[in-house]
Formats: sequence, structure tokens, C-alpha cells
Amino acid sequence: MTQTTVESPIQLGSPSPGREKLRSLGLFLWAAVAGFGAYFCMYGVREPFKVAKYAGIAPVLGVSFKSILLTSQVLGYTISKFFGIRFIAEMKPERRAIALIALVAMAELALVGFAVVPPPWNAAVLFLNGLPLGMVFGLVMGFLEGRRQSEAMLAALCSSFVAAPGVTKGVGSWLMANHISQFWMPSLAGLIFFLPLLGFVWALNHIPRPDGKDVRARHEREPIGSRDRWALFLKYAPGFTLVMVGYLLLTVLRSVRGDFAAEIWDGLGVKAQASTFASSETIVAVVTLALFATLVFIRNNRVAFFASVLMSTLGFAIGAFALFGLKAGWIKPYPFIVLLGIGMYLPYMAVHTTLFERLLAVTRDKGNIGYLMYLVDSFGYLGYVAVMLCESYLSHGSVMPLFITSAWLTMVGGMLVFLLAAVCFSLHPALKPAKQI
Repeated sequence: MTQTTVESPIQLGSPSPGREKLRSLGLFLWAAVAGFGAYFCMYGVREPFKVAKYAGIAPVLGVSFKSILLTSQVLGYTISKFFGIRFIAEMKPERRAIALIALVAMAELALVGFAVVPPPWNAAVLFLNGLPLGMVFGLVMGFLEGRRQSEAMLAALCSSFVAAPGVTKGVGSWLMANHISQFWMPSLAGLIFFLPLLGFVWALNHIPRPDGKDVRARHEREPIGSRDRWALFLKYAPGFTLVMVGYLLLTVLRSVRGDFAAEIWDGLGVKAQASTFASSETIVAVVTLALFATLVFIRNNRVAFFASVLMSTLGFAIGAFALFGLKAGWIKPYPFIVLLGIGMYLPYMAVHTTLFERLLAVTRDKGNIGYLMYLVDSFGYLGYVAVMLCESYLSHGSVMPLFITSAWLTMVGGMLVFLLAAVCFSLHPALKPAKQI
């Protein structure tokens, strides 16, 4: 399957200014919906199993069965991220679509195995579910980067991983409420989302390549080999390392908040329904999407780069405010979850949508944001695996202490390391004002 080279999914005739703007809007809407939909559907194969509590399965060596399931999947997902450093960095555009479909199909087959293999041995099958899914994001992102509208397109893509966990878990809850067993529910939910995935991948494959104006504004994005990958990392090593530390903290908090959503709501004294998961995360998605989509209007790449760092710092501050308000008793559980989600996803989305996209645009370095994303993502998920391996001992039977502690550490520590990263990047010669585009 090869990516089409047509002008646009919407043909509008002569390139008059008005029609050019309409064509641009049509391209954005096409790409935004395709990216959002494809990654949203992937979550249908990844998330629904987490809504079950598996209360009837005995712990193994003192570790709850659900913790074993989560650790098994995230271990596969983490290994996939390390594979992805090379796989995504070197992926040729014409191979993206078929690779994307094949990876999600492998993950869905693993869910069938999860239902067939008896517990606790079926926990190992979830490793095979996570292993291909870790590379899906980089493939979808590859269709959208390097364009004048990339922030808005990537923000739409990233809003899917804010909204999709709640919605797909809601589907899982609905299936179990309709007498589908907790072991067959994940594969059935995955099948429900796999069918529309095919349509969204087709739409992604019909997005035209970046045109000349895109290349002049954002620089051409190319597959990047091992030697060039090392050169790019070493060039900005201090700033990259600090971003990786902050991103690791965000990944741990995001994963704890998502994987133990039901338990966290219980700990806050709220009996969460399917609508609770979906509505809270949808609000977070809409707010963060709106904020980051505005960065597409900043044409100066250097200004947009540092604006994303400032927005990240604001996010950490919002999260700290939510934690303080909950402790003081003047923020209720629902707005707390929403505010903490906004505070967490502002810096998380900054890395995905703007920070690396504009860094390559302003420096004109050879590479693609898939490589940089998988570099930080791999270590982020490695940190979460470490937390999951110790979760039963750290949480002492309740996930709330682990959740609150990781939230405080992320908000305070993240604010510090992102500000230090901004200083490191601002002092680098490649990001001096003379290099702006």
C-alpha cells in the first residue's frame, strides 16, 4: 500500500487565495479526523481490559492479578518503544499504512489469546498485545509532521489519547454490563474499534505529502539512520535529557491515572460510571486541544518552541493547584480529576505537538519527530514499568497514596526540569534568534 500523491482529499480548482484557504482547511480537517480516529481506535485494542477488576483471581506471589496484567502489557509496550527508536526513525512513508494495520491486527489476535488461555497464564499474552501497539503512534504521527498546520493536526491526534481511554473503557464496562465475560470483553471491544480503524488508515494514506511551502516553513522530514540519530541527540543532549526526565514523570503519572482510573475514583469517594470516565477525559481533551491548536498561528518557529515550554510550565502549575485544592478541601473530586488532567496533558502534549516539531523547524537538522518522540517515550515507559513492578508494595493495598505522591512529584519536579531545559536550549547556538525561520 503506497501513500497517494494527489493534491488534496478535496479538489477545489484554481489556487486563488480564497480557494487556497478553503483547500488548506479541507486538508486540515481531513488529516485531523484521520489521525484522531486511527489512534482513538487503537485504544479500543489497548484499554478496555483495564476496566475489569478481576476480583475472582487470586494474587500471585502477593501481587494482584490486575497489576500483573498491567505490568505484562506495559512491558511489551515499553520494549516496543525501544524498537521504535529505529523502526519509526527509518520508516519509509509508503510503508506506513500497511505496517499500522498489521500491528493493530497482531494486538487484536493477542486479545483473543487472552480469552482462550486460562488465568493466570493469560497475563503473558498481554505482553504480545502491548508489543506491537507501542509503534502505532509514530506511524500515525509520520503522516502529519513537517507541515505548516502540524501543531493543529498533532493536537487533534493527541487529544485522542486523552479522550479515548475513558470512552473505550466505557465500552468495556457496557459490554460487561451486557453479560460479556471479563476475559472475552477485551477482544470484542477491540473488534468493535478495529473495523473503523481500517477506514481511518485509508484516510491517512490519502493525505498528500508536505508541499514546497511546508518544507520551507518546517524543513523536510527524512528517515534517519543510526549515525545521524546519535549526532542529533548529542547536539542537544543537556536539553533533551531534562525533557526526558520531565516526560518520564508525566508518563508515570498519566499511566497510573489511566490504568487505575476506577480505583482512583473509588478512593475519591465517587462511584464512577461509564459516563464519568468519558466526560471527564473529554473535557481535558477539548481544553488541551484548543490551547495547542493556537500555536499553529505562531509562524516564528523559535517563538513557538519556547511558547510550548511556557505552556508546559503553566500546566504543571495548574496540576499543583488542583492537588493543593483537593488537600485543602475546596476542590471536589470531579473538578480535581479534570484540572489535574489538564495540568498533566499540557506538557505531555507540548512534547508531542510542538516542542520537537518546532525544534527541527528552527534548527533545520536532519531527522523526524518520530525518532525524538520514541527516544523520550521509551525511557518514560521504562520508568512506569519500574513503578508497576513495585506497585503492590508502594501502594499498601490502595493506589491512592501512589497516585497522589506521583502527582506531586510530577508537578513540582516537572516544572523545575522544563524550566532548566528552556535555559539549556536558549543558550544553544542553533536556537539563537539569528536562526529563526
